[in-house]
Amino acid sequence: MSGQRIVVVGSGPSAVHFALTVLRKGHDVTMLDVGYAKPPAAAPEASLVALKSALPDPVEYFLGKNFEGALLPGAPGEYYGIPPSKEYVFRTPAGHAVESRGFAPLFSFAQGGLAQTWTAGCYPFSDVELEDFPFSYAQLGPCYDEVARRIGVTGAADDLARFFPLHAHLMEPLRLDRHSALLLEQYEKHKASLNAQGCYFGRTRVATLSRDLGSRKACDYLGRCLWGCPSDSLYTPALTLAECRAFPNFRYAGGVRVTHFRFDTVGRVTRVIAEPVAGGEPQGFDAGRLVLAAGALSSSKIFLESIYRDSGELEKLGGLMDNRQILVPFVNLRLIGKSYEPQSYQYHLLGMGVETGSPKEYVHGQITTLKTGMVHPIMQNLPCDLRTAAFLVRNLHAALGIVNVNHHDTPRAENYVTLEPHDGAAAGEKATGAGNPVRLAIHYSPPAGEGEFLRRSVGAVKRALRRLGCIVPPGMAHVRPMGASAHYAGTLPMSREKKCFSTSAFGQSHDFENLYIADGAAFPFLPAKNITFTLMANAVRIAESAF
Repeated sequence: MSGQRIVVVGSGPSAVHFALTVLRKGHDVTMLDVGYAKPPAAAPEASLVALKSALPDPVEYFLGKNFEGALLPGAPGEYYGIPPSKEYVFRTPAGHAVESRGFAPLFSFAQGGLAQTWTAGCYPFSDVELEDFPFSYAQLGPCYDEVARRIGVTGAADDLARFFPLHAHLMEPLRLDRHSALLLEQYEKHKASLNAQGCYFGRTRVATLSRDLGSRKACDYLGRCLWGCPSDSLYTPALTLAECRAFPNFRYAGGVRVTHFRFDTVGRVTRVIAEPVAGGEPQGFDAGRLVLAAGALSSSKIFLESIYRDSGELEKLGGLMDNRQILVPFVNLRLIGKSYEPQSYQYHLLGMGVETGSPKEYVHGQITTLKTGMVHPIMQNLPCDLRTAAFLVRNLHAALGIVNVNHHDTPRAENYVTLEPHDGAAAGEKATGAGNPVRLAIHYSPPAGEGEFLRRSVGAVKRALRRLGCIVPPGMAHVRPMGASAHYAGTLPMSREKKCFSTSAFGQSHDFENLYIADGAAFPFLPAKNITFTLMANAVRIAESAF
């Protein structure tokens, strides 16, 4: 089958690492993508603070032409804002329509997908977390090794290794800022009592270079992570896309949005249909094998719309999952009144794990000490007037931090994606022409007892922080809406048995013989971890084993 052209939909982490792997094996690959491109880095040699004088219009850079980068008072209690330089990541094409209930979905049509704005956390799944997958860590481990070799992952063999298996090609950790170093120092002093409570701290694993790798340079600590790393030391999938483009057997077809695929009477995909983003007639692409890697929600939409356009049936894909996240701001009492360090790595350098009754249900926290991040979302959420809040932030800046507390999720039938007719299309109507007769509909309800589980996990985080000399301001812990983490999974899960709307261990659809699912839609369980590293490793595993 090596002579068949492989069509890959999407350019996110799963798509590019799948494509790179099969390109190296000699396959021909066509990648279909909307592909909004990252703008050039502004003054790439300057630190974030220096940009204020290096740029002709720093106000526009930091806040946007229409101040869209500012989170104004009265906005929902998010502590993270998206700077204008990352707006390309969330730009959506005409025709993109979603109806959501109980879920706040994020989509990206950028080159590199949503991971163009990730915080680079790389956490391998353990054997316990892979129990519901039709393969073990022994089969996935070499693929973690390969992805780490490609992208560069820093970390340490410390107390968090009990939650994150160690893999090859692990670089030495990044330089700690003063606040992070103080937290780690206090953990070492109180380790015995914290461990007795099931709390462990250590270095997070991040895809940011601590030393040069190929043409990419080590992190130079400019403090610009949130605005987009100007030196590419923080890995993004667009870098691997550039590698793919160097292959003569690779074709990148950008500016198109895939709506559906056509299939024959025996269930083989024959052609992929995409609409030009700039307008015009739909385009068809022949496919020997089709790989959906557009992200769990977009891949599910393409799968469902393909069935709908052939039969008029509005099917439902159950099992949607996402990590519930809670943001817990804290103040380190030892750093009140101290100056902060703007020239440092901006994202999380430390993490924590909290054991629960089940190893699969452990709670994962990423600890970000506030450096050059946006302070106004925190300031306006303080329980006081704005003048007092500004005074407090000026004097507390170096002492501030946030723990992003992540929780696991399991597939449940009541959480699903389906299609809803719109623009005059009627349910049951066979739709074979152009246009977009249906929109994606998402339904999510939290599990029974979630509130108590969240209360216990946040309580454990607060107790651990107090042990480290920190306090959590009352009323400031923020439960993020489902969908906010963008760790979507479960709608076309891998299964040990052949059944409808599922895949084999190698991502091969049980409904369409030459269709493969290479993104999070195929995950049957979601640990309390950023899944991007595992998305990349699993895509490599599928490409190596099934192609």
